[in-house]
Amino acid sequence: MASRKILVMGASYGSLLGVKLALAGHDVTLVCLPQEASLINAKGAIVRLPVKGREGLVEINSKKAPGKLDATGTDADPAKYDLVALAMQEPQYRSPGVRELLDRVARSRKPCMSIMNMPPLPYLARIPGVDPKKCAESYTDPSVWDSFDPKTMTLCSPDPQAFRPPEDEVNVLQVRLPTNFKAARFASDADTAMLRGLAADVEAIRYDVGGENVELPVKLKVHDSVFVPLAKWAMLIAGNYRCVKADTVIPIKEAVHGDIAKSRAIYDWVVALCVGLGADKSDMVPFEKYAAAAQSLGSPSSAARALAAGAPNIERVDRLVQSVAAQRGMRSADVDEIVTLVDGWLVRNRRKG
Repeated sequence: MASRKILVMGASYGSLLGVKLALAGHDVTLVCLPQEASLINAKGAIVRLPVKGREGLVEINSKKAPGKLDATGTDADPAKYDLVALAMQEPQYRSPGVRELLDRVARSRKPCMSIMNMPPLPYLARIPGVDPKKCAESYTDPSVWDSFDPKTMTLCSPDPQAFRPPEDEVNVLQVRLPTNFKAARFASDADTAMLRGLAADVEAIRYDVGGENVELPVKLKVHDSVFVPLAKWAMLIAGNYRCVKADTVIPIKEAVHGDIAKSRAIYDWVVALCVGLGADKSDMVPFEKYAAAAQSLGSPSSAARALAAGAPNIERVDRLVQSVAAQRGMRSADVDEIVTLVDGWLVRNRRKG
């Protein structure tokens, strides 16, 4: 496939997708803060990830990729790109500069793929039986999404788990759980064909590790169903958001395995919600597989860590799931409890702030 130009808004988690696309021969620009941009432009974006059958982590530097990866600020021009990926946390899109760039992305009508946990509001319009207007209060600032045409928006489930090691510089990302990105197709066949082409190029990557050509994990998979990326909802509700307790936060592993029966019940309820909307049961990840993966997640979720650090806003997938369920006449006391706990933290954090 001809080399594509891809704009990725967000250089932390976004560098994982960006580095993979650069390794596949495409040109990637990451949008980030000035100090991150200068570091990435000088030293490259570095991703460390576990590879099956190898000891330790394999380190990839974008400087060694066949495609070009650079970084810039919010003055980027979306019209110059073939695809825009959204990789910031949902509350960040209302920040000065970011908000205006997002609006330019929307008006450019360029295909836009979100890799946020929180599906962008326009994506909800592509899900049969969901009224996006009734979900607006789950978003930090729903108005930032007003200019989008839902046809240009798709969602990609951010299943790979990664973090920035605190002891390293901000151009380093470490992958903890090297699963695949799972994207829904675009409304347009042409946009979907481009996405499938990118996925095939990522699939074909082989990376030289000590003279051996190694296949790397974290692929991009494209699915016809708009529901496939929603498989993450059950994981987030049964694990990530249950890291939030009344006055402390706990690791994902403990949240899931501390009361495995309750975790399964919550997980199954969210899966039933997705299936009720029209998802195929086979598109959802079995609870056993998720519970096994959670064994390796020994720290609190990013949402829980943000609350503990005093964040006044976080992504509210918990509230979104509650809201979508209400539209279906479904309710879960466990989900209500999660929403109440998160609300409580946010109220306290805003008071302190």
